[in-house]
Amino acid sequence: MTVSPASSVFQTPSVTPAHDSPRLLADIGGTNARFALEFGPGRIELIDVLSCASHATLADAVRAYLASDAVTAVAGGSIRHAAIAIANPVVGDMVRMTNHHWEFSIEALRRELGFETFVVVNDFSALAMALPHLADGDKQQVGGGAPCAGAPIGLVGAGTGLGVSGLIQGDHGGWTALCSEGGHVTFSPVDETEVAILQFAWREFEHVSAERLLSGAGVELIYRALAHQRGHAEPALDAPEISRRGLSGECKLCEEVLETFCGMLGTVAGNLAVTLGAQGGVYIGGGIVPRLGQRFGLSCFRKRFEQKGRFANYLAQVPTYVITAEYPAFLGVSAILADKLALAAGK
Repeated sequence: MTVSPASSVFQTPSVTPAHDSPRLLADIGGTNARFALEFGPGRIELIDVLSCASHATLADAVRAYLASDAVTAVAGGSIRHAAIAIANPVVGDMVRMTNHHWEFSIEALRRELGFETFVVVNDFSALAMALPHLADGDKQQVGGGAPCAGAPIGLVGAGTGLGVSGLIQGDHGGWTALCSEGGHVTFSPVDETEVAILQFAWREFEHVSAERLLSGAGVELIYRALAHQRGHAEPALDAPEISRRGLSGECKLCEEVLETFCGMLGTVAGNLAVTLGAQGGVYIGGGIVPRLGQRFGLSCFRKRFEQKGRFANYLAQVPTYVITAEYPAFLGVSAILADKLALAAGK
């Protein structure tokens, strides 16, 4: 297992206080489990990405990371505090992942791994908490004006699933992340093509959520639906190959899939903006959009974001940003763990 150095998103000051022991941070998705150690504020290092499918349980994945030579050399058995962001609702002690087979008791896992403090939060709540800490180089604006200071901020991101969250600022300046499962709202088509895609999806699913179409599996579903609509006999393709062919321009159908995906995401992001009053901006995370590169900015995303009738002018002022930082959730989960420890210490 190769443990990478810190990503450029983590700026280590020349003089930084050290934690009394390294803190374990993790970002668990339906496909990959990302781990790191935090040695002090802003000192997030030894980042590694493990395949979820390669480990029977989350505990096995944690132990595999901690057993690596690089981690053992600097941490040994000294890790007392850990925080995990996971792509799943976190309600009570039991966690059962929606897009993977892992399930666990938070308290039982804490005892099994020997941590004094073990915090488990929704991954998009953690990502939302990272937004105020992103540098200009960690995001790219796609349309809109300037954010309104102190206004709510929206967050949506497509990957294995569709994550949704947001930030609300309190009276004293601190931020509260929303624990949302907005990816599972009912999909809303806006034109005849999307109605046809929805009708095709209903053949497989009684309820077609936004996540059914705005995810890796959703890219494949859109591809199958458009091929069926046009009466084409197309080869079965997975999402990465659809994206590759669409971005290279070698397949018109795959290009249309990407454009349709971007339009659908624009509608969902616009819905989130008007729901939250997110004049602080709407951020786009997840693994899919950053891989689209300039194609995303040239797509119909922004047009569809603003396509809200009487609220078009309202949305035209709301900035949208693509998160380009490689591991942004670590910043958020670090902040959540720090708040938890400060509260326990009575600070």
